[in-house]
Amino acid sequence: MAEPWQISTLGNGMRVVTTPVPTAQSVSVNIFFGVGSRQESPRTNGVSHFIEHMLFKGTERRPDAVQIAEAIEGAGGVLNAYTSKELTCYWNQVPFDRLPLAVDVIADMCRHSLIDPAEVARERAVVQQELRRTFDQPGAWASELLGRATFGDQPMGWPIGGTIETVEALTADDMRGHMQTWYTPADTVLSVTGNTTHDAVVRLAEQHFADVPARARPTVAAAAEALDGARVVVETREIAQCHLGIALYALPRMHPDRFALTVLNTILGRGMSSRLFKEVRERRGLAYSVGSGTSRYNDVGTMSISAGVTLEHLEEATQVVRDELFKLTSAPPEAAEAARARDFATGNFRLGLESTMALAQRAGESLLMTGAIEQVDDVVAQLAAVTPDDVQRVASALFRPGAFAAALVGPGGDASHLDEILNGAV
Repeated sequence: MAEPWQISTLGNGMRVVTTPVPTAQSVSVNIFFGVGSRQESPRTNGVSHFIEHMLFKGTERRPDAVQIAEAIEGAGGVLNAYTSKELTCYWNQVPFDRLPLAVDVIADMCRHSLIDPAEVARERAVVQQELRRTFDQPGAWASELLGRATFGDQPMGWPIGGTIETVEALTADDMRGHMQTWYTPADTVLSVTGNTTHDAVVRLAEQHFADVPARARPTVAAAAEALDGARVVVETREIAQCHLGIALYALPRMHPDRFALTVLNTILGRGMSSRLFKEVRERRGLAYSVGSGTSRYNDVGTMSISAGVTLEHLEEATQVVRDELFKLTSAPPEAAEAARARDFATGNFRLGLESTMALAQRAGESLLMTGAIEQVDDVVAQLAAVTPDDVQRVASALFRPGAFAAALVGPGGDASHLDEILNGAV
């Protein structure tokens, strides 16, 4: 089957990928830069996310945030951005006949932002309010604490948005310097999906980005896999529920066993037919919400389990979660259970590619992070090839005493006892 996308590289190294959808009424325009919170220092933690805010605050041609927003929204479109540990993405989506405007606005933001010190001072309070909102949401804060417990004091363990203190100290010069270092054409991908052609998008990319000087792509320090600090972090709050997160190191982005891990994770904690949901919620009534997920980065990955439980049921729920993990190491899943998980994972993957935005995001992120885009049919075939023995093999490699970090936000809980439950001998 022919690839549905086309890829071109500009003279300065910037890549352009398009996924034509001739029946769509929209185009989704996404620009990815290969920089996130893991490229920051202790002093500049949060600068990538702060820059993301600032690029919406005015350019030489559109000197304030209102004019940027009105340019896209006035065309019937939407615009936004996000920052992760490894990348920053700015995107908009407009009716397909407004593609030139969409590319013009996104290029203007990324190339000609004013980053005015007075506007930085105003936006600083907004960014800090965003951080406070995370703190005020116990589940979200437990996730932040879990990152620290898992990775410790290194960029992968720091919050993407920084802290109140680091954000307070960031300056316009910090932002300009960070962009000069990391917003390089060689680490930039423009991904457009919708009712357009590759040639049309490449012409627009040449018009707006070809004169950006080529620069060497900086290297990124490898993440250290070491639970070298407190493996279990407990923060006591007078709230009604304990928000529990458990994590362990898993597989990096392109590991050969990533498809087996997807099936394993589906069996364990995705959906109402997963083992955790059935055992923790349906059979024992220990939690309203429980589930698992995976995160894969270029050189490291994690699996995490989250649950909301009462203090009364905290230790029992933790023990049940551990037991369910180790059951997958002692025996492979039944063939029927593995088949259901493969079908769930495959269907979920397919359904997640129904929109122009989803297609553009997948193509852009994959090309930026790995240099290639996997064919949908190849992914489906790889998932279909996962056997019950593959699931047990991966589980046995990952689930072992001493491998677990945890974070808890709630009305109580003993860190040392939770550590003993999770990391004691089987």
